Amino acid sequence: MLPAEKTGRGNLPVKTNSRGSSTVTNSLFMRIRDRFPADLSSVLIETPDGKTYSYGDADTASAQIAGLLTSLGAKKGDRVAVQVDKSPEALFLYLGCIRAGLVYLPLNTAYQAGELAYFMDNASPVIFVCQPHREDEVKAIADEQGVAHVLTLGMQSEGNLMDGAASQASDFAPVACEDNELAAILYTSGTTGKPKGAMMTQMNLWSNASTLEKLWGFKADDTLLHALPIFHTHGLFIACHCVMLSGSKMFFLPKFDRDQVMALLPRSTVMMGVPTFYVRLLSGDDFTKDVTANMRLFISGSAPLLPETFTAFKERTGKALLERYGMTEMGMATSNPLDGERIVHTVGPALPDVEVRVCDEDGNVLGTDEIGVLEARGPNVFAGYWQMPEKTAEEFRKDGFFITGDIAKIDANGYVHIVGRAKDLVISGGFNVYPKEIETLIDKMEGVVESAVIGVQHPDFGEAVVAVIVPEEKGSLSEEGVIAAIKSELANFKVPKRVFFVDELPRNAMGKVQKNVLREEHKALFAN
Repeated sequence: MLPAEKTGRGNLPVKTNSRGSSTVTNSLFMRIRDRFPADLSSVLIETPDGKTYSYGDADTASAQIAGLLTSLGAKKGDRVAVQVDKSPEALFLYLGCIRAGLVYLPLNTAYQAGELAYFMDNASPVIFVCQPHREDEVKAIADEQGVAHVLTLGMQSEGNLMDGAASQASDFAPVACEDNELAAILYTSGTTGKPKGAMMTQMNLWSNASTLEKLWGFKADDTLLHALPIFHTHGLFIACHCVMLSGSKMFFLPKFDRDQVMALLPRSTVMMGVPTFYVRLLSGDDFTKDVTANMRLFISGSAPLLPETFTAFKERTGKALLERYGMTEMGMATSNPLDGERIVHTVGPALPDVEVRVCDEDGNVLGTDEIGVLEARGPNVFAGYWQMPEKTAEEFRKDGFFITGDIAKIDANGYVHIVGRAKDLVISGGFNVYPKEIETLIDKMEGVVESAVIGVQHPDFGEAVVAVIVPEEKGSLSEEGVIAAIKSELANFKVPKRVFFVDELPRNAMGKVQKNVLREEHKALFAN
């Protein structure tokens, strides 16, 4: 603890500055811990097999893990990289890291050896926690990259992390941290190059969590159905934080399993998911109003929600999906309202403590319904990219607004409409083509499940527009028919040169379509 501390609100230590005012220290862990229910025996997590973990379990386990990590030499500000399966202990590991003032670095379990080598080299973690079956592989990489310790954690708490933690004291004193000190580094997907590590401060994560917990009306009697991964903003920093800040409970599923979700929905009140979750629920006639009668809120994010899904969901359940918008670099920035109109194909207004605007490429602010690049500013916006000051400078305006790269407009009611992604922009024959416009048209066609539109290198046009479509039935659509339908609706330069039909689109763990995979697959399509 820092000197000259005294106890402030709840059990939060504060320190007095030279002007006599007070600031909360260790702004993330200690604020989260302060929101735990008074009765620590209250259930925080229930697993599909009925096993429960209390808030007291989380408090004790995080203290023991913090003790183990620091006993291995980890000091405040050091990075701890984590690539493990979802489990209650994985959540406690996160809490243990921030309790010890360590920087938490979660990694997608799908990353392979070459990617791990990059992360270790870039972030220089002092400890790497991996799945038990990958221990030898990870140790070999860690030795090459100078990572001092490799620990293991499995889905059933097996591995030397929890074994080592068991011998540690259960009352680890949290390490004091300033609001602007790092709590986590989150790597972007790297679809346009090497992954970038977004630096999230104590305040970045706290501000977003506390705002959303209030905005979405979380109460102690809520039960969240949690089927998301926790190596990602959505599953960890949004879902878990909302639960812990409200003292509520969550069903903690290793992954989305339709049968498990259907069984737990009658006992749940809130669900957060990607659009794919809701499409899968709608795929069976057993998904009805009765099943969802106890649910007060369904939240959708991490990928665009099709209007057809929104409409079908509302017709089936009587409930409107709440779509929100965010990204790795800032958590959530906008949300449709809890109380009020949820408008399909929008992501709602800015959060109460966030500012959003739409600008042209020169940074000039555009007016109502004008299309440009969405920018955001607020306490949730990250501190920059790890070891990439030049890239950081490129992504921020001088007035502190972060350039999201998403193409958007803001309507007269302040609702944000995402039109497309800047990196998805196709320039064909000198004309700008926004894939979202074409995808929206294709998705409305009879017999289409979903589509993805990409740009492929072309000898004459620079890039040619290519559409990849998932049909309801094989052979029900033709390339010629789709092109003819689009020609009747859009300018010729927007019409795909080729159309391909597939069983499914490639997606990452969060449900986002991997257009980089499609571009790679079709890169030689127009080669001479």
